[in-house]
Amino acid sequence: MDYDWIVVGSGFGGSVSALRLAEKGYRVAVVECGRRFRDEDFARSTWNLRRFLWAPALGLRGILRMTVFRDVFIASGAGVGGGSLVYANTLYRAKPAFFTHRQWPGGQDWAAALAPHYDTAERMLGATPVPHDSDGQKLLREMAGAMGVPETFVRTSCAVYFGEPGVTAPDPFFGGEGPPRTGCERCGACMVGCRVGAKNTLVKNYLWLAERRGVEVIPDREVADIRPLGAADGSGGYRVETVRPGAWLAKGRRALTARGVVVAAGALGTNRLLAGCKLRGSLPALSGRLGHLVRTNSESLLAVTLPDDRLAPWNDVAISASIHPDPDTHIEFVTYGRHGDFMSQLTTLLVGDGTRLTRPLRLAGAILSRPVGFLRSLWPFGWSRRTLIILVMQSLDNALRFRARRGLLGGVRLATEQDEGNPNPTYIEAGNRAALWLAKRTGGLAQSMVLEAVANIPSTAHILGGAVIGRDAASGVVDARNRAFGYENLLVCDGSTLPANPGVNPSLTITAIAEHAMSHVPAKAA
Repeated sequence: MDYDWIVVGSGFGGSVSALRLAEKGYRVAVVECGRRFRDEDFARSTWNLRRFLWAPALGLRGILRMTVFRDVFIASGAGVGGGSLVYANTLYRAKPAFFTHRQWPGGQDWAAALAPHYDTAERMLGATPVPHDSDGQKLLREMAGAMGVPETFVRTSCAVYFGEPGVTAPDPFFGGEGPPRTGCERCGACMVGCRVGAKNTLVKNYLWLAERRGVEVIPDREVADIRPLGAADGSGGYRVETVRPGAWLAKGRRALTARGVVVAAGALGTNRLLAGCKLRGSLPALSGRLGHLVRTNSESLLAVTLPDDRLAPWNDVAISASIHPDPDTHIEFVTYGRHGDFMSQLTTLLVGDGTRLTRPLRLAGAILSRPVGFLRSLWPFGWSRRTLIILVMQSLDNALRFRARRGLLGGVRLATEQDEGNPNPTYIEAGNRAALWLAKRTGGLAQSMVLEAVANIPSTAHILGGAVIGRDAASGVVDARNRAFGYENLLVCDGSTLPANPGVNPSLTITAIAEHAMSHVPAKAA
């Protein structure tokens, strides 16, 4: 075998898996479809599409992947370090309802079982409470009071080094074993790519330590197929086929072999890869529940652009505080800093509830009634430094389904459909109320995501599920230790395994569940 374990993907689950397997004595490779970034390689502005967006077939090899389905618009990460390169650094533990969801296998208290792994994840990711105030926080605190929930305002726990701004210091997190770090300058560009070196991306913790323990990271290679060697259940190992991502013709197919595989390509990538393996017959014994219980964290995204520069909402980390207008709903203000104006292309005038038919009509009515505001919304320059994005998350039980289909050129395409019993929401009233309040308070312009307004398609930055933990193959795709039903030494360790909406930013929970899974893998025999 080329390796003992191959890890597919270098996001939160993949990086945890790589480090812990290496610590147990295994030879490990991490295959990542994205490129490797140094701090100075990130885009200075979101208009630098080649370094910001991920669409390799078009020559764009950045950190943000945008995918549109009939029922959801998904933003996700790409590159060595996965979603940690583009996420908002926010580290919350899941809400209590998450741990008691009926999808979890019975027999243990999941809150208690995951608690020590949350502790480890917080230490490894450098979770630190935001130490400063900001204009965005002041507005959010005021909103909480207006909503009658001032006690719910809290500053976030962030994966950021809040040292002396702009000053580089020796590793502050791992007793000198980690890389030097530079103090946060509060530029707000966490989701454009932190060029300062303050953001605790996975390449500065889990992956940094993993590579120093011999893990080989293979960037710019996309896993196209996983197939057992010998025994059909994978007990004889696996052949992992990789290609050049985005290649039109010369795909440069290569094969690697390993005794075990950890699939950690992110919820979207893992669902697409495993669905293709099942459809082609490479992994036919995967559970029929693959693609079910896909979650969006029950999210809605809105925005308000302030009328002038009297306030500086950009002068912060991406997310520095949150409130709960009700027990199931979590609201955060988000910034892209001063150089995120490209993201304005995803917004339009605020539109209320409706259907695929009526919401475009509502948008037309809004344009006719507010032509000046509409023209303002089309001007992108200066949008980012004046705009607060409103991220709404809920812990409610709703879902989508991914259904795999064969593509025209022999590949596999995913399509979405709503869960019949608990469909994913296309509109969240609490989010619209928050946008209207903020617009009125500041004299700003309230905005919906353009796909939500014109096609009733909600957006999420946190796609989850599809290969969820379950009691058996009839209820889930992996067991309580993230082992795929029907196979030996095949694990899934990323957001696709989450059995419910956590109702908060999920990165810490994904990390904790991966730590839990890796704690059950035995050390390599001498």
